[in-house]
Amino acid sequence: MSYQKNGYTPVETADASNGLYEKPGMSNAKKWGVAFVAALAVAIAAVAYPRGAAMPESAGPIDKDGKLRLFDDLDRYVMEDFDSKPTFSNFLPSVAGYYGKPVWSFYVNRGQGIASFGTKSKEQPILEFNSANKAYQDTPFVGFRTFIKASRGMKSFFTEPFSPTNARVEGGANEEEKPKRIMYVGTNEMEVKEIDTVNKLTTSVSYFVLPEEDFAALVRRTTFTNDGSSDLTVSVLDGLAKIEPSGGKLDWGLKNMGRTLEGWMGVYHADDTLNLPFYRMSTETSDSAEVKIETAGHYCISFIQNDDDKAELLPIVYDSSKIFGQSTSLVKAAGLMTSSVSSILENPQYGDAKTSSAFAAVDDLVIAPGESVTLVSLYGLAGHVEDVPKIADLVRSAGFIKTKFELARSMISDLTAGVETNTANHLFNGAIKQMFLDNALRGGMPTILGDVDEESKNSNYDEDERVKVFHAFSRIHGDLERDYNAFFIDPTYFSQGPGNFRDVAQNRRNDVTFLPRMGSFDVQVFLSYIQADAYEPLTVEAISYNIYDKVAVAKIAKEVCSDPKSQETLTNVLLGGPFRPGQLFELIEDLNIHIVVDNPIFLNKVLAVAEDTPMAVFGQGYWADHWEYYLDLIEAYTDIYPDGEEALMYDKELKYFFSSATVKSRSEKYVLTYTYDGKSKHVLQLDSTVFDNEKVAEQQAYLDQSTGRLGIDANWQRTEEGVAFKSSPIAKLFLLGALKFATRDAYGMGVEYEGGRPGWNDAMNGLPGMVGSGMPETFEMYEVLKYVKTVVDKFDRPVVIPAELGDMLDIVNKALDDLEASGFTEPEDFDFDVPSELFDYWDVVASARENYRNNVQYYFSGNTTKLSSDELSSMLGRWLEQVEIGMARAMKIGSHGIDDDGTSGIPPAYFSYDVTKWTLNGKKNDVGLPLVNARAMKVGRFPLFLEGPTRYMKTVKDKTVLKDLYQNVLNSGLRDDPLKMYTLSASLVGQSYGMGRMMAFSPGWLENQSIWLHMSYKYYLQLLRGKLYDEFFAEMRGGGMLPFMDPEVYGRSLMECSSFLASSAFPDPAMVGRGFLARLSGSTAEFLSIWKLMFIGPEPFILGKDGEVQMTFTPALPLWLFDDEESGISTADEDGNLTLSFKLFGSITVTYHNSLGTDLFGVHPSSYKIGLKDDSEVTVKGSKIPTKYAVAIRKVNDIATIDAYF
Repeated sequence: MSYQKNGYTPVETADASNGLYEKPGMSNAKKWGVAFVAALAVAIAAVAYPRGAAMPESAGPIDKDGKLRLFDDLDRYVMEDFDSKPTFSNFLPSVAGYYGKPVWSFYVNRGQGIASFGTKSKEQPILEFNSANKAYQDTPFVGFRTFIKASRGMKSFFTEPFSPTNARVEGGANEEEKPKRIMYVGTNEMEVKEIDTVNKLTTSVSYFVLPEEDFAALVRRTTFTNDGSSDLTVSVLDGLAKIEPSGGKLDWGLKNMGRTLEGWMGVYHADDTLNLPFYRMSTETSDSAEVKIETAGHYCISFIQNDDDKAELLPIVYDSSKIFGQSTSLVKAAGLMTSSVSSILENPQYGDAKTSSAFAAVDDLVIAPGESVTLVSLYGLAGHVEDVPKIADLVRSAGFIKTKFELARSMISDLTAGVETNTANHLFNGAIKQMFLDNALRGGMPTILGDVDEESKNSNYDEDERVKVFHAFSRIHGDLERDYNAFFIDPTYFSQGPGNFRDVAQNRRNDVTFLPRMGSFDVQVFLSYIQADAYEPLTVEAISYNIYDKVAVAKIAKEVCSDPKSQETLTNVLLGGPFRPGQLFELIEDLNIHIVVDNPIFLNKVLAVAEDTPMAVFGQGYWADHWEYYLDLIEAYTDIYPDGEEALMYDKELKYFFSSATVKSRSEKYVLTYTYDGKSKHVLQLDSTVFDNEKVAEQQAYLDQSTGRLGIDANWQRTEEGVAFKSSPIAKLFLLGALKFATRDAYGMGVEYEGGRPGWNDAMNGLPGMVGSGMPETFEMYEVLKYVKTVVDKFDRPVVIPAELGDMLDIVNKALDDLEASGFTEPEDFDFDVPSELFDYWDVVASARENYRNNVQYYFSGNTTKLSSDELSSMLGRWLEQVEIGMARAMKIGSHGIDDDGTSGIPPAYFSYDVTKWTLNGKKNDVGLPLVNARAMKVGRFPLFLEGPTRYMKTVKDKTVLKDLYQNVLNSGLRDDPLKMYTLSASLVGQSYGMGRMMAFSPGWLENQSIWLHMSYKYYLQLLRGKLYDEFFAEMRGGGMLPFMDPEVYGRSLMECSSFLASSAFPDPAMVGRGFLARLSGSTAEFLSIWKLMFIGPEPFILGKDGEVQMTFTPALPLWLFDDEESGISTADEDGNLTLSFKLFGSITVTYHNSLGTDLFGVHPSSYKIGLKDDSEVTVKGSKIPTKYAVAIRKVNDIATIDAYF
């Protein structure tokens, strides 16, 4: 069943022009009061409820059954009684636009939502960063608070909206007398609302990140609505209970020496009022000989929203003791309760040597019946106290906040336009846009730069060297629940931060599908990261740019600068070394360079003459799966540019990344140590990589003496002559495949985890120590080898490889000859002891691999070997046969676990190897344990993991085989029947803790038999790729995919992915099915691939018989997306044919006309009508769009619409 019901209605919010009335006799003796009185002239906007009418219980979007709807008309998720529901954490996207500076912000469904926010990283908080478990407890107290002293006639009351002491308790008595609370979760906003029917007062608080300004701010709007029939007089303190100052990296100090740290804290002022406090440390806290005085600080600016005139600033109460008195728990505002707002403002406040507050103060404000007033507060970072009045002067301009809020909404809508989808299922449409946004937040939003004329605007990255690609808004997925990740969001224009290799590679998979002008950019970037040892670095950073053309720079400086000094300074900046867009604009501001053209024009001119360089950092360890995402990038490219494959594979030259770590040989990492019980000894593979000081010394040759930083050339492997060594993409792919083929385990099944880290399932961190291997890597290696062979056979061109690799190939192929000559045959019943013939082959090949790595550890010789296409094809064909034998062998050995005897017909995922015989080699590791050489091995098995069949499905083309495998998985321990989903693993009961951290978790939690959405979505994607349409859509609508899950069980927005759901294996049934670890998940990449197959189909651009480019659509769309019987929603053309539409390449509206009135599964249109931007139309008969218009569609510029008729 579907949990989406009924239609949509707007949520009423007091978002229009707001104002207030003055109470007769109100004091204006204080200078702040004079300004405040001036603000009282603001016009008041009535809310949607008639004056004196009773407030409806939920005051939200109501369905025909009288229940609160899940989403309002803005597609905001609606959570009723949010603070009495199970906890969840979330975040605003921290996107301030290309020419804005973001703050990061996290929120929870407790208190007033925002749990933490700041700039750059958790080290620079404005509200301290805390893990989710603490945030759920602390947010109502240390976060945003609102205290109201009010009177209506002769009756007075004191209230704190959203206080946990007044939260409803599910099942409690007389709960209807307590305030009603609702949370609204939007793509770029969050709002909480409290409806107090006793005091007839509605309080609404909303948040958004200020877009498109040169300063960073979180905007908070607090709206008070008088729901009564008589005037309401209020005095209010509204703001932040605890605000941290600016002053270096604070997170560690706040948590470990917080009281001492307060000694540096102070509140300063931008003028002689209370209106512009400035929170900063006096100096940085480092105990060193060099003392750095702090100038940057955090500000709080507050005023009453006015859309017609300039608003007057409100005074800020920053001395928390005046508000809370001795209530150090902050549970109640004891100081205010025994005093008044006016008294607090009239008396001294102190902000030294303690953590301060930031409350906007309003005294004796009269709100008429049915009217509303909105307090606006901005919290952010300013470089100097002198900047604060300038910021305040801008933000309180008439209509500024309203305009910025509208921009915050429209900006996100524009950024997600690439997947605008209009089907009969409204929530599905919204979920697609949310997935696209979250995918970009992890992988980056690809942006084309360098457009300086019509030629460049009509070209892609491969066609015009001036065209550049930059990914904005990306960051590592650190948040309240992923507290282990140190996220970084650069507070600059074109903001971005580094990400993990696997995350970025996966989430950029479909970039070219949505932005064809990228061409092969992503493919080239990621293939560049392949090292000589076939591993990759951990951390991917943003592209950097260099300019070497002095003449071009001089020309640009003259065109864009207003004075000679600016020209000279800009010239020095552009020629001074690598830069990114954000850094460039920061330098322009810091160096007072005067630019006379608009920012986009300036940036395009600069980047058009720049050279781009991929950037990365080794990080820690070598994960075994990083290379597995290359074929996805290549496939996405060739789906759009099938005519560009040969040039990409053979005619480009790519460098090899040079990391500072080296993988040890087996003789240096096979460690003899005691077993856990201390009763015997066994061999573990430990400390597989070593930080290589000689590599670091090599990199030091590129140290910039003026900056103390390594130059970008230090990241690329060279010959001894100092020249960066390059190979074609096809050569690098072959090198990759060859080294993975040479890293197969002793039984020839899985690829060994010999780099110290496992594959995608990195919670099996102990598996490398168990001399483990993975079949997922074998399946992916098989696909890489097949692809290389296909390319070689198709284009019949030689491939040039490093000579060192050629030497290794000779030994590998000779070892294969010897294995075949040994007479070894596959036994009917496999013994777990590795046969000697296979062990000997493994030992020789592993030694060849290690010798190769030693030969290229620091340099390539520069010598090369040319392999003919015939020679290479024959070699690859032989290897593929061996891999297939190993895959069949793995199926026979199988998995082993609870109710699993290895005969499930499901491919196993992992193996371990017990070294049963060894010899001491005389070496010891760093802690003195003896090292050994293996002489014999025995394979170990594990329970089923979903990754096994998921990756295996890529290798299967037979639909019958896929159907059988699907049924096997459905009937296995991987199926969570109550939830109708799939677990990451079958039961792990009885497994060794040595396999990794997943064994430390309770079953059903994190990686131990939970629902890991990313792998589940990978599995669903393979069903769709395998054309198992009925099975796929049954899984989707059956609750396995968003937005079709049960909202009460999932516990958060149905448009947002979680990393995992607690499965039915979890002991606490109240937790089962709930989503945890919000949003920034690889599942969004899989979802977008699913969207692509559903709406566009595989291979939209194809080559005709003569090699000409053609286009076709091959959707996989169920009838219910045209006509949803549950909601009664459908659309039709003038002929009555059902229709749906979507945006192609973010620009072209494609409409499908379903005259068949059936599912459109794998069928082509019978005709097309193409609408050009000059308003002309072209009709095309047949399923294929001819070359002229196919190319025009790919270039996007001239095409407006495509109507496809089925």
